[in-house]
Amino acid sequence: MQFDPKRLAQARHVVVFSGAGVSAQSGIPTFRDALTGLWEHFDPARLATVQAFREDPALVWGWYEWRRQKVLQAQPNPAHLALAELARRVPRLTLITQNVDDLHERAGSPSVLHLHGSLHTPKCFACNRPFKGQLPLPDLPEQGASLEPPRCTGCNGKIRPGVVWFGEPLPQATLKAAFNAAEECDLLLSVGTSGLVQPAARIPQLALQHGACVVHINPQPQACTGAEEYSLKGKAGQLLPELLRQAFA
Repeated sequence: MQFDPKRLAQARHVVVFSGAGVSAQSGIPTFRDALTGLWEHFDPARLATVQAFREDPALVWGWYEWRRQKVLQAQPNPAHLALAELARRVPRLTLITQNVDDLHERAGSPSVLHLHGSLHTPKCFACNRPFKGQLPLPDLPEQGASLEPPRCTGCNGKIRPGVVWFGEPLPQATLKAAFNAAEECDLLLSVGTSGLVQPAARIPQLALQHGACVVHINPQPQACTGAEEYSLKGKAGQLLPELLRQAFA
């Protein structure tokens, strides 16, 4: 049985759960793909920890600033734009992302729930205050370089990236809002994510358990176990615009 796109137009509350596959089409390297040049000798798991920042804050800050530079050079792709358009077409849409870029926002999607934080919301490593200063586009060479982090204006502590590192909990308020939306929606689109990283992977399952229709959009087919679970094989930038066209034709 195939998914009927008209169900998008009939939905009262749509949840979109997006992952790295959405931003990869904008040319943003995924977490592990980013290890080129200077970084190819480093395990990403060793750069994305509290301990790594304590031991070499300039190395960690430089890597994340290199990643942020890549994001700022990228543009939203048709998948980001289609999801922003979908939000304008349905009564309610909740966008939950595992991505740490701002491409959903730049495409026009409001109130994005960032489960893993954002490259664009740095904070103090010592006192946790949000960094209020401007982060200019770093003048980093293609292969990246160490870069001393700025200082907190409140306590003079070092500023760290606003992403969730290995060993850190997801932001609880954001996670709770995501779980609540999954339980309340009547249709969920899982786009460009493997659905393997916990606890975020619970989101599509929660939607299914509460009676929602769940549609997986991924280049790799997803095993579907429920009558209201569908797998659409392909790139998000191609499938999402076509789904919208058929839904609202």
